[in-house]
Amino acid sequence: MPPISEEPQIPESAQGPRVTPAAGRTAPTPRPVPGPRSAATPRPGRPGPRPAPPAQRAQPAPATPAPAAPVAPAPTSPEPAENRSAPQIQLIPAPAAGALDAAEEAVDLLLESGRAPGDILVLTTGEQHPWAAHELSFGEAAYWAQHDAGDDVFFADVSAAERARSRPVVVVVVNDDADRTVAARILPVARDRAAALLIVCGDPQTINPALGAGV
Repeated sequence: MPPISEEPQIPESAQGPRVTPAAGRTAPTPRPVPGPRSAATPRPGRPGPRPAPPAQRAQPAPATPAPAAPVAPAPTSPEPAENRSAPQIQLIPAPAAGALDAAEEAVDLLLESGRAPGDILVLTTGEQHPWAAHELSFGEAAYWAQHDAGDDVFFADVSAAERARSRPVVVVVVNDDADRTVAARILPVARDRAAALLIVCGDPQTINPALGAGV
């Protein structure tokens, strides 16, 4: 009785044809199947698609500087000629004895109308105003310091008109018996000191000829 093999024997006829490798050749070793290739992965042995060249940046054309506009010379305005307008002149008729009172009333009206005290200068042709006489008793330095401060009505003798500074309003008090020649000499100086208004208090018969003489 033949011995019983532990493994079943497969008949050669059932194993299929045996392929004998040709002499001198070895059987190829099966390679693993590659996974799916992406479009970006080139096929082995073949170059992939060349990357698109970077877009060339357009070079801006060199800017041509615009021609500078010719600079026109600044117009030179002619120097203004000194053309100071003459002040307005107002006459307040009064006798020589009452000219000072008329001037004080005129000053009060000016202050009530809004004029600043420092805008007013009062010049007397005769007797000093009491305020001026009082202030001069303390010395001329203190007296003229108040004039230079320019913050109050200033009273002075007409002989000091050349030292007094110009003010918007000048009041001339013809409170003496001055003749027409004296008035003609005084009023032009007072007019030069008045920037806006010249008020003359006194006798019209003495003042009018001086005013008509070009004051």
